[in-house]
Amino acid sequence: MKQSLHIAGLKKTGGWPLALSLLVLSVVFSLTALGQDAADVHIQPRVNLDKASSTVALGLRPGVPLLKSNVNLVLVPVTVTDPMDRLVTGLDKTNFSVYQDKQKEQIRNLSSDDAPISVGIIFDVSGSMGDKMQRAREAISQFLETANPQDEFFLITFSDRPEMVSHFTPRVQDIESRLPFVQSKGMTALLDAIYLGIDEMHRAQYQRKALLIISDGGDNHSRYTEGEVKDIVQEADVQIFAIGLYDHFPRTVEEQEGPGLLREVTDATGGRAFTIDNPNELADVATKIGIALRDEYVIAYQPTARPHDGKYHKITVKLHAPKGLPPLHISAKRGFYAPSQ
Repeated sequence: MKQSLHIAGLKKTGGWPLALSLLVLSVVFSLTALGQDAADVHIQPRVNLDKASSTVALGLRPGVPLLKSNVNLVLVPVTVTDPMDRLVTGLDKTNFSVYQDKQKEQIRNLSSDDAPISVGIIFDVSGSMGDKMQRAREAISQFLETANPQDEFFLITFSDRPEMVSHFTPRVQDIESRLPFVQSKGMTALLDAIYLGIDEMHRAQYQRKALLIISDGGDNHSRYTEGEVKDIVQEADVQIFAIGLYDHFPRTVEEQEGPGLLREVTDATGGRAFTIDNPNELADVATKIGIALRDEYVIAYQPTARPHDGKYHKITVKLHAPKGLPPLHISAKRGFYAPSQ
């Protein structure tokens, strides 16, 4: 059976016939930068609170267990792009290998259907976003236009602290109607907002879950530490995408460290961080992230060893590209925490 492979904007002939696709994932963030390891980020916590008091301060629920992967079936979201950073679709499961803790696993299924998704939007409304707010609102609206009727969304804004503006709703109008009333002020509690977003995902009705972060800087006002948030991101079965809107010449240490922080948070989940310096590009990039969520692959496998040790287990996905294609880049979830019982 011949395989039909689609690369946005390309058409090849030969052993692997390719159909033309118009899904163009053009980003300013270069492929080389995406392939690099995220830089070390050191954000000094602003307040030394114990875990219980910071949880209450953020309105989170003490004692709520973190999300764990179902060890009987592991889902791995995967995005494949070409050297021009365009989406590659039309691959099948013979083009992938998956390993858990270096043990090769049998891929049960590879899907690329537009299945319903539970999505959280985390929107920076700190003071530095003042002149970018209108473009950011438009970007969120553009992202919501890529939704299918079954999707559900929530909206969190953050400045000095995160605020749950809208809990999960299938009505994109409920989210859009709140955007005009969101005002820019205060500092940047990005880490606290991510924590609150992960907590809200406990209420998601769909197995596929994603967060979209829109921010123009690093963190300078969170109660949760960078280490704590990295831990819950690794434990949560949530794919994270981010758009970082940065000045050419960052004015503060937090702004300098912002890109590295977002890369670390997104890379671990199989998502991506996009860096732009022009607010006019926000809506376009947000649309492309929405399209990427619709056209990514999801690998499903049952682990040979089904651990119940509460520990982190590494996932490695390898791509076996059809002959005659240029080098392709793969982004995939890097691991999961097994349940403890």
